[in-house]
Amino acid sequence: MRVFLTGATGFIGSRIIPELRAAGHEVLGLTRSDAGARALEAVGAQVHRGDLEEPDTLRAGADQADAVIHTAFDHDFSNFLANCDKDRRAIEAMGAALKGSNRPLLITSGTGIGNPDSGGPATEDVLNRNHPNPRAASELAGAALLDAGVNIVSMRLPQVHDTAKQGLVSPFIDLSKAKGVVAYIGEGTNRWPAAHVLDVARLYVLAVERSAPGARYHAVAEEGIPVRDIAETVGAGLNLPVISLTPEEAPAHFGWLAMFAGLDLPASSAKTRELLGWTPTGPGLLDDLRRMDYSTVGAGS
Repeated sequence: MRVFLTGATGFIGSRIIPELRAAGHEVLGLTRSDAGARALEAVGAQVHRGDLEEPDTLRAGADQADAVIHTAFDHDFSNFLANCDKDRRAIEAMGAALKGSNRPLLITSGTGIGNPDSGGPATEDVLNRNHPNPRAASELAGAALLDAGVNIVSMRLPQVHDTAKQGLVSPFIDLSKAKGVVAYIGEGTNRWPAAHVLDVARLYVLAVERSAPGARYHAVAEEGIPVRDIAETVGAGLNLPVISLTPEEAPAHFGWLAMFAGLDLPASSAKTRELLGWTPTGPGLLDDLRRMDYSTVGAGS
């Protein structure tokens, strides 16, 4: 297949490219910069110039492909609601290009959208349209396209990590260093799921190759790690004190991160593993946090 990959130079997308090429696929990678174009050419990918802010460029990329993997997302969480709406528009644009064909569009969201209102781990069978996470807009856009006949597949991500980045844990680390203290809320028993970035990259390829319309997959290696354990590991790495905050104290300390800091988000990947034969083998989140170089935190990337 010729796969149009958004986010091709990003944390996850750059790991998907070698997995796709090893499986015999061509890659058409989205980039908006000369540096991005050079990086894509260096790993054997073709270049498509475009931007999330320009849906027509996304539509043009999808037009040229047998399949689309959409991993691009604006991770400015201080403007999270607007960026989720931007993602909705991007999905709609690419979906319009694929309508009337069986070419798959693999979109990305978060595992929280699979959390049932009744509680318990998120599962692939649940689409919680009432979930407070604005990222639900991505899956709702996908669901509308599925109803219109587009082959939509959804990949839900947990905290995706290596020793350089760890999803929401990375801004949590930056915040802790800036504040001089590592904090969690209450007893810190709320949990975040996680998976190593290389395991996630492999799963994207499996998912786009199967491309069952309407399928939802969970890229989850660890169902739920207590946030207190994350905080204590970060505290040891930064050599900072670790404290508990009340829910009332959390907004002033965490800022925009407060909307996530207290959430209990366990997630299962049992169905994903069964359907795709995916077995994650990478290190766990706490292992990567123990091995990371904390001297580079806040130095930029």
